[in-house]
Amino acid sequence: MSVLRNLILDFDTVFCEESGRFAVRGEGYASGYGRMQDESDLYILNCNFMKRLGLGWAIIGTLGCMTHPVYAQANGLFIAYPPDGHQTTSEQIFIIGSGPGAAAVLINGEMVDQSPDGHFAPSFPLRVGANQFVIQQGGQSRTVTVTRQAPPQLPTGDRLVPSSLVPQQNLTRLVDEQICLSAIAPADRQVSARVAGRIVNLAPQPSNTELPPNSAILTDQNEPITSPILPYKGCFTSNEPIDIGVIDYELTRTNTSDIRDRQTSSGQLRVISPHSLDVVEVTAREGVARTGPSTNYSRLTPLPQGTRVVVSGQEGEWLRLSYGAWIKASETQPIPGAVPPQATIRSLSGRQIEGATEIRFPLTEPVPIAVEQGDRTFKLTLYHVVAQTDTIWLDDDPLIRRLDWQQTTPTQLDYTFALKTDQQWGYTVRYEGSTLVLVLRHPPQLPAEGLRGINILLDPGHGGAELGARGPNGYPEKAVNLDISNYLRQELEQRGATVYMTRTSDVDLGLRDRMDDIARIQPHLAFSVHYNALPDSGDAINTAGIGMFWYHPQAHDLAMSLHNHLVDRLDRPSYGVFWNNLALTRPHAAPTILMELGFMINPLEFEWVTDRREQVKLAGAIADGIEGWLREKSP
Repeated sequence: MSVLRNLILDFDTVFCEESGRFAVRGEGYASGYGRMQDESDLYILNCNFMKRLGLGWAIIGTLGCMTHPVYAQANGLFIAYPPDGHQTTSEQIFIIGSGPGAAAVLINGEMVDQSPDGHFAPSFPLRVGANQFVIQQGGQSRTVTVTRQAPPQLPTGDRLVPSSLVPQQNLTRLVDEQICLSAIAPADRQVSARVAGRIVNLAPQPSNTELPPNSAILTDQNEPITSPILPYKGCFTSNEPIDIGVIDYELTRTNTSDIRDRQTSSGQLRVISPHSLDVVEVTAREGVARTGPSTNYSRLTPLPQGTRVVVSGQEGEWLRLSYGAWIKASETQPIPGAVPPQATIRSLSGRQIEGATEIRFPLTEPVPIAVEQGDRTFKLTLYHVVAQTDTIWLDDDPLIRRLDWQQTTPTQLDYTFALKTDQQWGYTVRYEGSTLVLVLRHPPQLPAEGLRGINILLDPGHGGAELGARGPNGYPEKAVNLDISNYLRQELEQRGATVYMTRTSDVDLGLRDRMDDIARIQPHLAFSVHYNALPDSGDAINTAGIGMFWYHPQAHDLAMSLHNHLVDRLDRPSYGVFWNNLALTRPHAAPTILMELGFMINPLEFEWVTDRREQVKLAGAIADGIEGWLREKSP
């Protein structure tokens, strides 16, 4: 007991005994406890255990019970990433780890740079196939095998590539709509498809440009890529409804009629009449509308539960809606016998409720919507609606200067709210029967000093089995997220704010639960707290800094202001400000941003990220930045 008491005051000291391994960071601050089951078990000195020792709160004090990483010196050679057997398409890989002590770390015989605490993250090129890395320090050795997968290759021989044949899944299109078929085959061949008794010839295309994944922007590698694989393509139309079924493809040698390969598409093709389309109703709380038939496509304004809409096509599990969006069939239900909705609207009204203005749009049917936010405007678009409006009741309002409407097409109606401020504070939209209810939130009223009356939600990212990024010594992002969130909570509460936390301990918590908390609580501001990592193609040593992510225009100024404040105030590198379609930037009931406060995988920045004194400074700077922005934007 007395030895452990002394350890609390003996900074950066490690003590081991048969019952487990204990370690303490500097400044006499101890936290976290656990038996060291293996090198990745990095929790130390539990607060309850400390209480039993009689150490009380005089030492661990007002900072509370939080976890910190064990110093590298408390462990042997450790490899945090990549795991043995890792597979990637990247041309390089970074090896992130920690080597305590004075002995040099060598990777395949090459000495690597280390941070003062022994962390390293060098990058190495990868050849196609298996790449073995031997990491050594003193008498310790670790071996990691990384396999670089070969890029797609041109087919050889007289064969079609079955996975390239369109359609891969069941496809529904309209009469007179262009339908394009595609196949990959060797060069200098003839490819054709048999469609409902006729032949569609497919021609080799002059070029094939592909785009990298969205994540490529995070490493500034998002330029188009010219693929060596040139597909064969051909298009046709049908002037009548028909169930075509599967498509039969044939490959022949150039200038011959000798069929060398036959393949059949996986999906079936159906052409339907535009005069007999199905109608569905959105059953999900928020139907996710997209620009195309997969989750790779961008999101559009979600459709409120109860929305009715015509289906004009289908691709696999995705329905194409009559106004151009796509939605998963599982988020809808068919309405047998329903005719395509064509709603009307007459008078509408607005009224003030607590902290917001509610506008009600009485419609004959619940129709699809879209929202567009500008600097001083909020536009609501209704599809499949014709206006019969003569009267709108809207008194003088704290937020709305004027409401204008326009029938922009015979079936599209736009309502544009001219606002009194360039900062919006969130909105909600729902159907009550066939009445659309839009709620625009008012700006908060700040006291002369402090943040009393301001509600702020903090979301410590990850938790439970979801570790998030890992530092060079294996310390998980989820723990740092909770640490800084707790410090930030204290800073904000000291200023009088009411702070809500999506989690206060190391528990599993789904993205939907976090989003639901924001929708239910409707805080004035919401922040998801994270620390960063990179794709395999990134440079872990030379990438560092503060990053901010936003989605709705109402959150942009907050993200930019807080980013600039932290970079300047703390003299930290800038990683950048990104518009990004993330689960924790999408909530629209309040300005919501996701903060990436540093890189777990950068050896030097990791030491800043996990330094208790720097965490306290960071929390204070964030709180100052939030308060400063609120005072600038609130009346």
